[in-house]
Amino acid sequence: MDSQRWQRLSPLLDALLEMTADERAEHLRTLRAQDATLADDIEHLLKLDADDPEFLDSPALSLPNGPIPGAHIGPYQLERLLGEGGMGQVWLAERADGLYERRVALKLLRPGLGDPRLLQRFIREREILARFEHPNIARLLDAGTTPDGRPYLALEYVEGEPLACYCQSRQLDIPARLALFRDVCTAVSHAHANLIVHRDLKPSNILVTPAGHVRLLDFGIAKLLDAEPVPVEQTRTGVRTFTLHYAAPEQIRGEPVTTMTDVYSLGVVLYELLTGSKPYRLKRETDAEWEEAIIEGEPQRPSQTAARATPDQARPYSPARLAKLLSGDLDNIVLKALAKHPTQRYSSVEALSQDLYSHLHGRPVVARGASVGYRMRKYLFRHRWGLAAATAILAVLVSALALVSWQAQRALREANRAQAMQHFVTELFQDAGSSANTPIDVRSLLDMGILRGERSLARQPQARAELYGVVARLRLGLGDYREAGDLLERQARLLAVLPDAPTSLRLEAAALRGNVHQELGEAALCSAQM
Repeated sequence: MDSQRWQRLSPLLDALLEMTADERAEHLRTLRAQDATLADDIEHLLKLDADDPEFLDSPALSLPNGPIPGAHIGPYQLERLLGEGGMGQVWLAERADGLYERRVALKLLRPGLGDPRLLQRFIREREILARFEHPNIARLLDAGTTPDGRPYLALEYVEGEPLACYCQSRQLDIPARLALFRDVCTAVSHAHANLIVHRDLKPSNILVTPAGHVRLLDFGIAKLLDAEPVPVEQTRTGVRTFTLHYAAPEQIRGEPVTTMTDVYSLGVVLYELLTGSKPYRLKRETDAEWEEAIIEGEPQRPSQTAARATPDQARPYSPARLAKLLSGDLDNIVLKALAKHPTQRYSSVEALSQDLYSHLHGRPVVARGASVGYRMRKYLFRHRWGLAAATAILAVLVSALALVSWQAQRALREANRAQAMQHFVTELFQDAGSSANTPIDVRSLLDMGILRGERSLARQPQARAELYGVVARLRLGLGDYREAGDLLERQARLLAVLPDAPTSLRLEAAALRGNVHQELGEAALCSAQM
């Protein structure tokens, strides 16, 4: 097969191999109506690949000067072909000049391709990769030219799985998937900061290493934002340089791309990562219907798609549970990223990532708007444990106050003591609640209570003794045994000079001291208390 014929076949073959059987059959029917001979060649290659899965893994040896395993390209020796597309081949290679050892992914232009535009695109990729220094982007290690004038790039070799496969095979939960996705956002943000739009973001271009580190690959069709605009790249057969299923509406229409184009593609990746499906349900998955859906159709809410998911797609959740988890914030975040018009999407990849961070930490997200009720629910959820602890303390202190008030009815002195305790509790919680944004710390609240009580109940020793007992019981429950013991010692000193203190209070104090000594391993003191 001559190089010109292969140049037409290769990108079509790459696209078809990524499709399902039904999609492939429909696409071949469309292609046959345009070029029957080309469709026959494609079908023949697909049959050869079905008969021998390793058929397409071998390099195109019929092309002039085609590289083979063991060949030397600059200082690198080729080991095996990792993959190839319409423009180039990627080989696993090893540094072989003796200076140092390193395995690389060596990217070469296909032999026999003399199109100056392809050469220019390859050189542009080299310039783009040279701008990057980021842990989540595969690094450019070296570059050069073969003796016959073909450029090559030596890239960091990443051993990993595509993002979606990695998450599915390990049955990662939603927070873990969002954490990996936010790493992808960090890499894309770095590219945007260097005035580069990726234009082909998809799970197969995002690898995750066995250690869980994300690497963004393939800037082959990336665009420099400060470069001159170029016409949309489309062949007569409808095959584009970008991947249709992840393309933004403006890419389909051939309009200028911006950083918001990558936001849209990331929205599709996120949708697939959360639901196992793409955003649109089509009766016939032809390219024409995909284009129409992307430009005009409304994507389904992720929670609706999740409700219909298979058990395998929903793992580690059930479909119903996954739908519930996606409903609300995540539905709105994904749909905002997938807005048809760029200005309706997130203004940047950082903004998308920040909204996901807010969701993970129970904060309001931009995609949900700013209603008071929504923000209040988020606030209560975020502080649920502190509020629960404060409520429990309040319940205990109110119970103690009720007991003191009941006893105070027998004498004016007891009434004054109850009034003082009530004033103490009220002031304590007014101060604790004065800063709504400050998390409530139980121990600090108890310490504040003791200080306040010693001042406000200075002339009521029995009330102070009861307060020490109440707070000591709470400290004991928190595991603060020495602090509880200190409070009980203060209580004991007061009870020693209060001959009319209730017997029940003395018995309770002794029991608490015994518990403290037992927890501290002071067996002898524990026996003495009992």
